[in-house]
This record gives sequence, C-alpha cells and structure tokens, in this order.
Amino acid sequence: MLEAIKAAADKNLRLYPDPEAASLCSAIANYYGLASEQVFVGNGSDEVLAFAFQAFFSPGKTIVFPDITYTFYPVYCQFYDIPYREIPLTEYFNLPVQEFCGDYAGVVLANPNAPTGKSVPVCKIRTVLEGNPNCVVLVDEAYVDFGGDSAVSLVDSYKNLLVVKTMSKSRSLAGLRVGYAMGDADLIAGLNCVKNSFNSYTVDRLALVGAEASLRDEAYYRAMLAKVSLVRNHTASRLKSMGFCVMESSANFIFISHKRAPARSLYQDLRDRGILVRYFNRPKIDNYLRVTIGTEEEMDTFCKTIQEVLEVNYHEV
Repeated sequence: MLEAIKAAADKNLRLYPDPEAASLCSAIANYYGLASEQVFVGNGSDEVLAFAFQAFFSPGKTIVFPDITYTFYPVYCQFYDIPYREIPLTEYFNLPVQEFCGDYAGVVLANPNAPTGKSVPVCKIRTVLEGNPNCVVLVDEAYVDFGGDSAVSLVDSYKNLLVVKTMSKSRSLAGLRVGYAMGDADLIAGLNCVKNSFNSYTVDRLALVGAEASLRDEAYYRAMLAKVSLVRNHTASRLKSMGFCVMESSANFIFISHKRAPARSLYQDLRDRGILVRYFNRPKIDNYLRVTIGTEEEMDTFCKTIQEVLEVNYHEV
C-alpha cells in the first residue's frame, strides 16, 4: 500500500482527483460482489454518514436509533433539524429488534454498536428492514470486520438498506480518511447529489490509491484482524480475573465495569498514569469504560497498570 501511495505522489498531484472515485468504487464493488453504481466513496465514514442524514432523513419526520450508540447521530439530527427518538437498549445492552419495526421515517443502527461492542446477526437486520419498508435503514458497520455479521449480503434484496463502512478501523487507514456506503443505485445517486451540490472532490488522490491497494492486500488485512481478536480476547480474560465485567465484543474495543471501582475514578487513575480510555458520563453507562485494543505490549501495560490501581486504591486482586 505504501508503495502505491509513493508511486502516486508524482506530478499528477497538481491535478484534481477523480470526483467519481471510479477506480476505488469498482474495487470495492468487486470485493463485495456488487456493481459500481451501488458504491459511494467519501472522506471518512463520518462524512458519508452526514451526507446520508442530509439525503434520506427530513425535518419534521422522526427517525430512531438506540439510546446508547454512536454519539454523532444526535449531532447530525440537530444540525439538519431532524427529529429523533432514542429507543432504549435492554438491561444488558441488547437491541430490542421489534421496537425498531414501526414504519419510521428512518432507522440508524451501529452494528457492532458503540460503545458497547455488541452486534446483532443479519437475520435481525432483515427484520428491521422488513418492518420499515418505506424508509432508509442505515447500518453503520465501522467495526463489523472485527467479529460482526455484515449486512452487505442484503443490499441486492432490500432497496431501503444503506451500509456504511470505513477503512479507518480494520484497514488501519484512519490517516487517509476513506469511508464508503453500499446500497441500491438510487440511494447511491442520492448521496452523490448531496456531495456534488457543494464539493465534488472530497477524496484526495493519495487516499484513493492507498485505499484501493489495501483491498488487494487480503493477507495482511486478515492477519491484523486475527491479531486484534486474539489480543482482545486475552485482555478480556485478564480483566475478568481482576473482577471486571467485560461485555462480549465484536469490535476492536471492550466495554468494562468493576463492582467496587467506579468507572469515573478508574478513568482518572489511568489518565494520571498516562493511559487514556473512554468514559461516558451518561445514564446506564456511567460505570463503564471503553478500552480500545492496542498492540500486545500496550495491552500488557494497560492490564498491569489497572491491576496496580485496583491493588493500591481499592484493595482488589
């Protein structure tokens, strides 16, 4: 991939990139068994999500998403004046599928969910699609490659399905800012209409080339996924031995809580020692921390540090 980017860093950088991202769209389509007109490429999945909210959801018509999920969804709604309702997850952060089947004006699901890491199988996504035949069901699959069940297989069967993915996580390309959506050709045309209304050139030349090269390097991609999964599972086991509750995760992070050590205090204790994790000061999850999986060495340092914190401050372990 780096060689492809270096080769593209030539005199052609003086030229604008392909506004259609045609080569990358074709590569993505081939990878997933779709047609190029079923693929949209944007400058990171956050931009793709923003375009989707603008293209498919309307002021005055209520959309739904879970009460515990990616925090940008309410932000997009407020920015575009879209009313929304948050449907509560169950006690153990599972998706109450039937409550999302109401013929709403739009449905947004992160699968796996953030920050919990929990995922739902494709059969449940199918249930939501069939329960909302007249609106777009947007499935945000930023973390699906780490162990979730992708809904891309349903794209040809449901014209109201839009799957959004990113190369920032499983492809380790956060610095290139490449996201993409897959869905019916009419939905993709809608996204292009929004994009082209103010900026046709959202993805630069080097990002386009690097993203396409990453799709060809399947061996590296699979090896990295396996490594993250192995380190995630090992870290979860070590934390459980310290008394942590660790949610089953299909993502590249884990969601943890401890019966004696408050999450807010642990967050600050770790921060004081130079380790950053995510703390959410929100009802239902204010005693949980989200811990991103790093290298084996980084997670070993994390586990040793949090064990020390428990021993010193909470007389645990």
